[in-house]
Amino acid sequence: MSSTHPVYLVFIGPPGAGKGTQAAMLEKELGLKQVSSGDLFRENLKNQTELGLLAKSYMDQGNLVPDEVTIRMVQDRLQRPDCARGVIFDGFPRTLQQASALDAMLTAQGSKIDLAPVLTVADDALMARLTGRRVCRQCGATYHVLFNPPQADGVCDACGGELYQRSDDSVETVHNRLFVYYKQTAPLIGYYYAHGLAVFIDGGQSIELVKEALLGAIQTAAST
Repeated sequence: MSSTHPVYLVFIGPPGAGKGTQAAMLEKELGLKQVSSGDLFRENLKNQTELGLLAKSYMDQGNLVPDEVTIRMVQDRLQRPDCARGVIFDGFPRTLQQASALDAMLTAQGSKIDLAPVLTVADDALMARLTGRRVCRQCGATYHVLFNPPQADGVCDACGGELYQRSDDSVETVHNRLFVYYKQTAPLIGYYYAHGLAVFIDGGQSIELVKEALLGAIQTAAST
């Protein structure tokens, strides 16, 4: 991994593993740009771009957005000046087809994926993380029953409003999110392992220890 060339990292891990948190921290630490597929969708939908409208046409019919549309969004994003030093991919690629397309995209510009850190977290810990969020109906403040509980159970510290669990955070929804991850995205671990790029990081540690482990893995890859 050379500082004279753009650096490309792919963060892999199930929902709740901390990919977004770590990518945001390392974006500042390493000077790379965090690129999230979720952010790309929201940006394109909000700005009503050609790709955003195309994605919306599938979503309005209750269909999944085809890989080709997502890949084009990523390709457009990589052309912006803030990606010149490199990118931390967060939530992309999600499938083997997307991974292959990303490789082809980078190869065409003389680049490649440098490292694919895999954040590993036990399923029961993921369930606790993802189902523990509570949100205030009144002011929107966010809490977590384990990691950031309110002073009074079910009551917002800021405004006294009622705290509730979003449908996205229900046990049933989280189970489904994990099922989709294991079915569609987990095969990427084997893909990048076969390319000698996967490195496994214990995502069950504190945020700071995970960050240190990631930086260590990236520095090791840079020296080889």
